[in-house]
Amino acid sequence: MRVPLSIKSRIKNAVRIDRAFVLVWKASPSLTVCALLSNSVQGLLPLAGLYVTKLIIDAAATAVQTGTGEAAFSSILFLIALAVLVAVIQAAFHKLSHFISEAQSLTVTDYVYTTLHEKSVGLDLAYYENHDYFNTLHRAQKEGPYRPTRIVGGLARLVQNGVSLMAMVGLLFMFHWSVGMLLFVSTLPGIIVQIIYARKRFEWQTRRTKDERRAAYINAVLTFPDFAKEIRLFDSGSYFISLFETVRKVIRKEKLELGRGNAIADFWAQFFAAVVLMGCFALIVFRTLKGRITIGDMVMYFQAFQRGINYLKTFLTSIASLYEDNMFVSHYYEFLNIQNRIIRPLEPKPVPETFQQGIRFEQLCFGYPDGRDWVLQDMSLTIKAGEVVALVGSNGSGKSTLVKLLCRLYDPDRGTITIDGIPLTETDPRELRKRISVVFQDFVRYHLSVIENIWVGNTAGPLDLAKIKKAARRAGASSFIERLTRQYETELGRWLSSGEELSGGEWQRIALARAFHRDAQLVILDEPTSSLDVHAEYHLFNRFRELVAGKTALLISHRFSTVRMADRIFVMEDGRIAESGSHRELMALAGIYADMYQKQAAWLDR
Repeated sequence: MRVPLSIKSRIKNAVRIDRAFVLVWKASPSLTVCALLSNSVQGLLPLAGLYVTKLIIDAAATAVQTGTGEAAFSSILFLIALAVLVAVIQAAFHKLSHFISEAQSLTVTDYVYTTLHEKSVGLDLAYYENHDYFNTLHRAQKEGPYRPTRIVGGLARLVQNGVSLMAMVGLLFMFHWSVGMLLFVSTLPGIIVQIIYARKRFEWQTRRTKDERRAAYINAVLTFPDFAKEIRLFDSGSYFISLFETVRKVIRKEKLELGRGNAIADFWAQFFAAVVLMGCFALIVFRTLKGRITIGDMVMYFQAFQRGINYLKTFLTSIASLYEDNMFVSHYYEFLNIQNRIIRPLEPKPVPETFQQGIRFEQLCFGYPDGRDWVLQDMSLTIKAGEVVALVGSNGSGKSTLVKLLCRLYDPDRGTITIDGIPLTETDPRELRKRISVVFQDFVRYHLSVIENIWVGNTAGPLDLAKIKKAARRAGASSFIERLTRQYETELGRWLSSGEELSGGEWQRIALARAFHRDAQLVILDEPTSSLDVHAEYHLFNRFRELVAGKTALLISHRFSTVRMADRIFVMEDGRIAESGSHRELMALAGIYADMYQKQAAWLDR
């Protein structure tokens, strides 16, 4: 398991603003080039506007002094028309840059979501049981909706204001080098304040990720339908509301304290900038009164210095914002850099399309990454090709863990699992899973259409309604599906729309149909009838041999009426195989299986 990064390491990563550029470039290279060009042109246009304004003022002042107003009017009118043209071009480039920036933001946001989703679905299942992983994922996801947009906007402002700033600084150095230097000095305290508080916000968010996740979870408890019945039944709403308010109170207090400190420091920085600005204005006026520059020059330098401060402030603010936005980028890359333990070999061995020998577990030992005890200990068993076997045992005996290892969601700590003699660790995990079809006890209820619910079991080929219907019939789901409002087009669940809500048994039959749609060599059913009524269960297992003909099947169930039809039954206890045999053989053994069977039968006889 990867060691989580320290706050110091995260801050070091966040300083790497180059990664923001790389992210934007990878998402949309053509739009990035267009943005650079349009913002560069837009950055130069203010200088042209200032110079034309200077020419107008000087021409008007000269005409007044010499008494040639009427003669000079036509040339002044031409300069005014030129100023209007510059303003129109500036407005056009502003709109163009805005459009490009919006398109770029949408593209980058979608790119970030896609890369996060692709990384998430490819990660080892073990990470979903690790709190450090969830903290990393939460930070990456939380910033996803808006940080890319801010990065794009920040880069656009950086280019545009950088070009404008260079133009204004060059103009001011023509007046006097000290004015150009004071331009930078005036904004220095402000940028230092921004960087310091960007760092503090970054440290705070990293430190408080767990609390924000806790608040998000409690909010889900109070608002999601999964919790609604129990919240009302146990009248626990006020308790969860108080929990939410307690967590949010701590978060709110610390954020406000941070904001207060930032506001005070920023006030003094702005006060310093205002004092420097007044000093520079006084110098420009003094040189005008001495006759060293014209009235037009004075206005131009006034505006150049004032605009220069704004451009520099925005330029440095953009850098500070990118520094802060790299808080997202560093979390994003931290998430993308998580390494899997279950990897595809460089030269994977092919998984047999049809099993010939079967599956063998040899001396398996396994414990979950954050657990202290072995879940499986020196466990060995063999499942023959085409055989129907069942796993029984008390909760925590390792049945579901064995299935996860067989699907290569985890790799064993010791021992091997082979299919037809090929170790699973030497196969491509994705190719292996194509040979396996599973219905887990905690199967997923997709709030999508019936077709999509079944089709996601095998999305490799084109959507084939005939195959979807065949899978539904095999699972005993076609009868209730055809009674739905739009049959296979019916939306299920209420998350995305006012769709149909199914019973637990109907949802389970949809999950079975999804498994049958895969048509895999190995069928694994973990408590496949836990939500089915007696009639549905009877019809399913009455045809079970037909449904899995030519396949290998593994059943996990606490219902002995289900497992007794298996060719062989394995009894698990404390992570080991304690007993094995047919139902009749195990009953004759009078051991663990017989005791469990008799207790269940006695309970049913009451």
